[in-house]
Amino acid sequence: MANSAPPSFDLFGTYLHLKDGGEAAPVEVSERFWPELMAGERRYDDRLMMAFRVAEDMLHWEVHPAGEEVIYLLSGAVDFILETEAGERTVALSADSPCLLVPKGVWHRFTVREPGALLFITPGEGTEHRAFSR
Repeated sequence: MANSAPPSFDLFGTYLHLKDGGEAAPVEVSERFWPELMAGERRYDDRLMMAFRVAEDMLHWEVHPAGEEVIYLLSGAVDFILETEAGERTVALSADSPCLLVPKGVWHRFTVREPGALLFITPGEGTEHRAFSR
């Protein structure tokens, strides 16, 4: 007997855990999700897929030591700032150029030019944040 189709859901409130074996498991997100993930209380060894509405600049730097991060602009316009060995590099995401691959181990943040939404496929383990000051 074939499995029935799962119900639809919104990636803004339910993430997907993309497992190496091909399985995709929905992950319900609460206000405790990110603090628990950063504290190591949650574990996702593979990838997480999620969407965020963005209206304000990212107020911290982020890095993914476990792998590359795929970012896709769904709407709006956003600049990603990558901290490279040669200095900061800005990559503009817009309707004409909506996708960015952030290399493994590169610190990054974004500024919002036009409010919108972003889709992320990110390593589930090892994400680190550090303060950003203007």
